[in-house]
Amino acid sequence: MSSGRNDSHESLRQEESFADDVMRHFGGSGDPDDKGIQTASDAKHSAISAKIPEFSNKDRTLVLQYSLKLEQDIECGGGYIKLLSGFVNQKKFGGDTPYSLMFGPDICGTQKKKLHVILSYQGQNYPIKKELECETDKLTHFYTFILRPDASYSILIDGRERDSGSMYTDWDILPPRKIRAVNAKKPADWEDKEYIDDPNHVKPEGYDSIPRTIPDPTATKPDTWDEDEDGVWKPPRVPNPAYKGPWKNKKIKNPNYKGKWKIPYIDNPEFEDDPDLYVMKPIKYVGIEVWQVKAGAVFDNVLICDEPEYAKQVVQEVFANREIEKEAFEEAEKVRKAREEEEAQRAREEGERRKRERGYDRRHHRDRHRDRYRRRDRHDYMDDYHDEL
Repeated sequence: MSSGRNDSHESLRQEESFADDVMRHFGGSGDPDDKGIQTASDAKHSAISAKIPEFSNKDRTLVLQYSLKLEQDIECGGGYIKLLSGFVNQKKFGGDTPYSLMFGPDICGTQKKKLHVILSYQGQNYPIKKELECETDKLTHFYTFILRPDASYSILIDGRERDSGSMYTDWDILPPRKIRAVNAKKPADWEDKEYIDDPNHVKPEGYDSIPRTIPDPTATKPDTWDEDEDGVWKPPRVPNPAYKGPWKNKKIKNPNYKGKWKIPYIDNPEFEDDPDLYVMKPIKYVGIEVWQVKAGAVFDNVLICDEPEYAKQVVQEVFANREIEKEAFEEAEKVRKAREEEEAQRAREEGERRKRERGYDRRHHRDRHRDRYRRRDRHDYMDDYHDEL
């Protein structure tokens, strides 16, 4: 793989001895020459693998990309792909086969639409800690995972970055580089108040003695006021314009402010760096191993390479037919809905017909029952009486 490219979808091979293998080659509705691999049986495991030219990501970028189209209402099932290292008995390839990377959707109902990124390190599998979501519609979508020699990664859907980060922080593979110093205490002289009272803003003398209200200076005693009967007249009180409320110091920026104190981080004595953290064992196989309640998922355009730009180019080339796919999907949806409406109409008509038949049967039975017990002519009773004598 001197070019750093390995377009693997043409070499995926079904192993007949795997009893639950239920995959078939599928011609897409958008481009008749574009064929993928489709799960074919409901509620069964599907597995397929292919041996590829050995790929090592030592000192190079790893790009895993593939397209997935959920032709069906999957309800519950996986749509992920695996990279495998070492020797793999392809006739026995299945869920227990060790892998180096598992990447792709896992859907169950409306609640779970997870995007898996599981890395193997020293024989143990580590899922990404982030909650990533996949696409769930019935159109083709590209899923791309890029892992670089600095252990940084990117996840793209349809050529657009959905997430990124580092293996050091987003998987619990190694202990963290830094840990909180749990015994640390805030220094006594730590200034964590952003604003302080202005020392130059002094409360005026007598400020606290200023009354809230004062007698209304514009009020006059009414001419009809009789102090003998009404008492001593007092003008009504009004708000005192000199009263400014309780004294409040002006605030100024604290020149010694250091910010909110936080527990510091220190080097983790248990951390031991692995400069080859990102390195996988040489990839020798690519495999699909999934279980789906409803089959019909189409896997295609599997690509393993070290050129993110080339992977992006593949997405763009395939999506050149995306409008054709959308039109085909919309037309298929119209046909499906029309067929469902026809079936529903026939069911309604059949129900009405049966209802009418049941109504006729009940009326017929009632009439026969009435005729059987209808009172007969009086002479008939007398004839029966004489016959008995």
